[in-house]
Amino acid sequence: MSDPAIRSFFESVGENPLYWVALGFFALYPVVSALVWVTTALNFYVRLERRRDDEPEALDRYPMVTVLIPCYCEEKVIADTLAWATRIDYPNFEVVVVDDASTDGTRHAVMPFVQRGQARLIAKATNEGKAMALNDALPCVRGEIVLVMDADACPDPMILRWMVPHFRSARVAGVTGNPRVANRTTFLSLLQVVEFTSIVSILRRAQRVWGRILTMSGVVGAFRKSALFDVGLYSPEMATEDIDMTWKLQRAYYDVRYEPRALVWMKVPPTLGGLWRQRSRWAKGLSQVLSRHGAVLRQWRARRMWPVCWEAILSILWAYCFVVLTAFWIASYSAGVPPVGASPIPNWWGMTIATMCLTQLLTGVLVDSRYDKTVLGSFPMAVAYPIVYWMLMSIITVVATPGGLFKRSRSGKITQWRTDR
Repeated sequence: MSDPAIRSFFESVGENPLYWVALGFFALYPVVSALVWVTTALNFYVRLERRRDDEPEALDRYPMVTVLIPCYCEEKVIADTLAWATRIDYPNFEVVVVDDASTDGTRHAVMPFVQRGQARLIAKATNEGKAMALNDALPCVRGEIVLVMDADACPDPMILRWMVPHFRSARVAGVTGNPRVANRTTFLSLLQVVEFTSIVSILRRAQRVWGRILTMSGVVGAFRKSALFDVGLYSPEMATEDIDMTWKLQRAYYDVRYEPRALVWMKVPPTLGGLWRQRSRWAKGLSQVLSRHGAVLRQWRARRMWPVCWEAILSILWAYCFVVLTAFWIASYSAGVPPVGASPIPNWWGMTIATMCLTQLLTGVLVDSRYDKTVLGSFPMAVAYPIVYWMLMSIITVVATPGGLFKRSRSGKITQWRTDR
């Protein structure tokens, strides 16, 4: 038997109204959010995706596009990326690499493409981070549309054929593509195949129905160059310049779209250390964006941002509930006091949550298998997703969020490159 005072503490917590509020939110959020995401994503699929032709439409005019690749110490991957980028099937584009003062052989790997006239190189003398590399390169590019890609991404040859038609609408400032995982060699990388298929792609479809998108993926996004200048270019002090730019464009009443046919193959972190660094940066960047742009919740004219903003806030709160309640339940069981609302044996509500999670994952796999048939073989990994991945991502969110919310991002501060691979 444990100490009576300890037992009394755990029993009193279990009777507290705040505990029941947290327990109710913890149980309801994944079920309700999965229902909303799946139904609205299917709405997008039926209305805007299912009946589209398999071939992109021909344009009366093909605007100049710049494929802009910022890089820092990417000698191992940049040549492969350029080989893919220079083979894009589009009649009017250029490829530009902006090297942020790399200390390895990145520039040497780029030079053969420059000498063959397939690419241009902007070589910076001072390392200032990805956002500043993009800002310095934009005045030097010729495209009225700029496709920003990571240095380890391999674009599908048809990527511009699918993205550029969206820009016929003057309100469109950005189009984000459909990133697919190329390296599938470890347990964590296979889990990320499930994530990008069943979470990221489902959310992008759902958010387009809501009217606004949380983020244009930094690995692949096409922008109207004039719109980037209109909102003041990238913010170098932000941990995730892509999320911040997405919100800046939408707060300026530009439209941002999702094009699932615009495929790009990317390399994800295969190890726990790399994944932790990447997701910590993402979590910090999202909290920075909420701190900087949270005023949209008080602005009626920005009401189309409300669903995306509230979804981001609720997802963070749920991560805190997950971690705190799990820690409390472990401690309570250790003290010999079975906590209210928790059972080591799966109960009815736990099975409901798992069923909704697997339904969402299966929906994403089936929808995206149209573009990547190999994802069907990854669905068995979905069983581990809510057990392993939810807890890992929640812990990362709990650890990284305060750094973005409470440490003011100062103008002029530079967020340096981080290698997540």
